[in-house]
Amino acid sequence: MTKAERLEMQKEKLQMMLQHERRLWASGRTYVAGVDEVGRGPLAGPVVAAAVILPQDFDVLGIDDSKKLSPKKREELCAVIKEKALAWAIGWQGPEVIDAVNILEATKKAMAEAVNGLSVRPQHVLIDGNFTVRALDLPQTAIVKGDANSTSIAAASILAKVTRDRYMEEMALQYPGYAFESNKGYGTKAHYDGLKAQGPCPIHRRTFISDYL
Repeated sequence: MTKAERLEMQKEKLQMMLQHERRLWASGRTYVAGVDEVGRGPLAGPVVAAAVILPQDFDVLGIDDSKKLSPKKREELCAVIKEKALAWAIGWQGPEVIDAVNILEATKKAMAEAVNGLSVRPQHVLIDGNFTVRALDLPQTAIVKGDANSTSIAAASILAKVTRDRYMEEMALQYPGYAFESNKGYGTKAHYDGLKAQGPCPIHRRTFISDYL
């Protein structure tokens, strides 16, 4: 595939992924927020959500589900998204909240925090998943696999992923022995070996590691 062909494919993908936003923009809703989270599955660390409102002339190529992008590409796109977005914000719920209310409710809290943190009030919210957030008094649409089908949600997934990964890399320095720098809190062999050797650290989710308490 030539460079020109790849570029054309990226342009087509961008237009396809803007279908939800364009439909809402055409109905007069200028400010559409995409919302996504990362960190529901790890044994340690927070669940982090991001909300992003993109302009109608957004033309950045390469936006996709953060899991499909390399760390370098995510970092590059994160900077561009923050520069080009009309508004963006991060929501964050730590292990103590996750243990107290369960991961799904903590995820919804993080999403609500992100949306409420936007400097521009959205007129509609697109949420990745099969649920909406009752705490938000805003029109909402849940989109299954939204991070692969909505540019706004994909942009949010990138911001959330970069934010959480940076935090877990910092935690790797504070709590060595669990390989947080590489596994970001997920249950890899190195992580489980660390739990066996030294027990949990303060950022572990107790309800996720009951066998190690």
